[in-house]
Amino acid sequence: MKKLLVLLILLQVSTISAQKRAYGDGEWFKFRVHYGFITAGYATLQVDNTVLNGREVYHVKGEGRTVGMSKWFFNVEDYYQSYIDKEKDIPYRFIRKIDEGGHTKDIQIDFNHKTNKATINNKKHNTTEVVDFPKNAQDMVSAFYYLRNHLDVSEIKTGETMDLDMFFDKENFKFRLKFLGRETLDTEFGKVRCLVFRPYVQAGRVFKEKESLTVWVSDDENKIPLLIKADLAVGSLKATLTQFRGLQHSFKIIVD
Repeated sequence: MKKLLVLLILLQVSTISAQKRAYGDGEWFKFRVHYGFITAGYATLQVDNTVLNGREVYHVKGEGRTVGMSKWFFNVEDYYQSYIDKEKDIPYRFIRKIDEGGHTKDIQIDFNHKTNKATINNKKHNTTEVVDFPKNAQDMVSAFYYLRNHLDVSEIKTGETMDLDMFFDKENFKFRLKFLGRETLDTEFGKVRCLVFRPYVQAGRVFKEKESLTVWVSDDENKIPLLIKADLAVGSLKATLTQFRGLQHSFKIIVD
């Protein structure tokens, strides 16, 4: 009887944990990337269950590409992948394969969290390098999913910041996220209560300044990215969520 009781408690706890996860197998997002009314391209994010080196992981695949006339001016074909531990929310493998106006990269990074060493396989140049990284560091894709699961917004105050260790290409850096407040956003799905964040980015060739990026996510258990606005060195770019499926929780729309 005691063993049965313990088993039931464990099952209940695991069920509660699963219910609190912001994302899971089958989740899929599609974004329209646009300059005002002009569509520049589309981007998708997809989550699937898989196994990597004997571990059950989430396989996140991101794809972005330009369409129409934008391809003639600046053709983009970007592919990102991250393999994330289901329990620990840490990445085991990150893949970045991009072609941005002829600027190409083809990199695979394997993270060893026991030794805190990352093996970087540069397939374009056929080189391999091993670099140290901080404990529980995230890649640029897994960081987004980690924050969706772990960012506590129940008592968050406007102006608060959160820092996260991130490993990108072959460098370690601190990723900072600032909370700007709450807003109601008009979307293609209706009015949605949102949390507004500002990820700090590197100013220079792409962004005007380090506070050039703003992100609106749904203020619910899903933390869906609904709108991303970027003030670039030339003009302003937006990514708007147009389609989704496979959410773990109900999506709350404000009914007037």
